[in-house]
Formats: sequence, C-alpha cells, structure tokens
Amino acid sequence: MKEITSKLNTNIEGLRLFKADIYKDSRGSFFRHWEKDTFSALDFNVDFVQDNISISHKDVLRGLHIQEPGYEQGKLVRSIQGGFLDVAVDLRTGSNTYGCHCKVELTQDNGYLFWIPKGFAHGFLSLSNGSIFVYKCDAPYAPEHDTGVLWNDKHINIDWKTNNALLSDKDEKLLKLSDYNFKYHSTKIA
Repeated sequence: MKEITSKLNTNIEGLRLFKADIYKDSRGSFFRHWEKDTFSALDFNVDFVQDNISISHKDVLRGLHIQEPGYEQGKLVRSIQGGFLDVAVDLRTGSNTYGCHCKVELTQDNGYLFWIPKGFAHGFLSLSNGSIFVYKCDAPYAPEHDTGVLWNDKHINIDWKTNNALLSDKDEKLLKLSDYNFKYHSTKIA
C-alpha cells in the first residue's frame, strides 16, 4: 500500500498537493512525512537541505514570503497539529498565472502535503491555537535576501477568512505586488 499519493493538480502549474495516509489507533497516530523513494515514484524528486517548524496561535498570519531571485526556496509544507490556511502566489517571471494564488487547508487530520516550488510567495494563517506547521526546504534561508508581498494586496485578492490577522512588523511592511513586480521584473502593474 502506498502511504503517499498524488492527490490532485492545482489551478497553477508547478504547485502539487499530495495526500499521506494517517494510521490511527488507541495509542495515537502515525504518518510518513517524507520518503524519497515513495515521492520519486510520484515523479517528485527534490533534495531538501533544511527542515523548519512553526508553532502559531489562532489568527497568526505569516507571509507572504519569498526570497529574492537567485535565492528562492521550494517548500513541502504540512500541518502536524491544528490547521492552517496555506497560500501560494505565483511570482514567476513570464508565468501566465503571475499574481494568481492557490489556497489549501492543511490540517492534522486531512494528511495533505503542499509543494510550493521556487518562484512562489508563501504564507499561512493558523486556524487554531498551538498549531504546528512543518516544512522542508530545497535551499537554505538567506535572511539578507528575504522579501515578500503584502498578505492583503488588492491585486492578489486573497480571502483569508479572518478579520483578526496577527502579523509581525516585518510582514506588515512587505511590498505591494506592483512594487515587487517593478523591483524584480522591471515592469509596472496597473
């Protein structure tokens, strides 16, 4: 029996959603987060260099983060406790879906793993207290090249399903999509 399956295609090329089997009994639960051979059989071959864990209170919104061109990270993300609304925004040069986003609800019970490749801004909203978010990265974090776009930019138009988003000072000062586009792609968005 396969423990990880490719669940569905998303509305944006490059984004992938996987589903892990979760085994539960009276002791608790078990799931396989990563196994190279299993993912390879699903035509997903990525070498990861870093694992991260984020613990958040309800309504904490982190993002929308991306590292500058040449320093981007691909991320395989999932919830291991609680739930998250996870969002990826296409910022790839020349993409037909530039500025479009995809939302996925990740919970400890649904077993989804969401692949966000390089060239996408990423953010998530915690749906419960003590939510634990785990992600594997295919490139190291480079704080001097960290940037992003505003979570509430009108050109991206994400419905986060909250009126009480709690953000860091850094995330409140991220770029508008039009400013990001001009800075990194030298074109203006109306």
